[in-house]
Amino acid sequence: MLRLSSARLSVSRSIETLMPAPSASGQPPLPEAEFIAGFHAIGEERYHHKHPFHLLMHEGKLTRGQLQAWALNRYYYQSRIPIKDAAILARTEDAAFRMAWRKRIIDHDGDGTKPGGIEKWLRLVEATGLQREQAEKGGGILPATRYAVQAYVDFVSTRTHLEAVASSLTEMFSKKLITLRVDRLKEHYPWLTPGLEYFTGRMTQAPEDSDFALAYVVKHAHTRAQQDATHNALRAKCDILWAQLDALHHAYVTPAQPPPGAFIPLTAP
Repeated sequence: MLRLSSARLSVSRSIETLMPAPSASGQPPLPEAEFIAGFHAIGEERYHHKHPFHLLMHEGKLTRGQLQAWALNRYYYQSRIPIKDAAILARTEDAAFRMAWRKRIIDHDGDGTKPGGIEKWLRLVEATGLQREQAEKGGGILPATRYAVQAYVDFVSTRTHLEAVASSLTEMFSKKLITLRVDRLKEHYPWLTPGLEYFTGRMTQAPEDSDFALAYVVKHAHTRAQQDATHNALRAKCDILWAQLDALHHAYVTPAQPPPGAFIPLTAP
């Protein structure tokens, strides 16, 4: 069952203050260590490293067709990351923040001299045996993928800027997952090896990005209400990632019922 609806939870906006103050409920702000520990606890519980689809992938139990469906649908998410980051960047008058955050857009779009993450993901799509044009045109993308990804863009565009930044903190947990994924993909699906450059790049980019975002959130979440809102933002992002894998699992693993118009592997899952 998709958990996408939780990504649309209404989180109350709060006014940033210069000094820590109790939230509307009268609760004082969490100490910094406890506040940060809350993000780690959310990641351990809700990050998609535990999703059954990823577990099957890492155990070498997915077919080529199932991996094609994953690469195709994940490309749609990848293609919207610079749009998401541009929305976050555009919402602040803090020039120092914009200078730091725009690195993320370049990391994914490239700088004209070297490929960015989107181009690298297209190479992964090609390594699965699909044409890159299919991914670029969005053909066969699951409806739930589109809804989940748009929910993320909407989230960072409509919630507070602080919540938008906090939603990116899934990157705190991605290096460990990427390291495992690269090892297992090379082991179980060696034919994917030429397309794994995206993951090697993210091993350094993701920790850099999450360090900046976490420091920003810790500095600007002055009240308990703001701290709670940022924790909820991370939960929402985890739900959005989980929902995408739910859709893939339902369409291509069990019960293996892709909806009309969705990508159909040439060989049965």
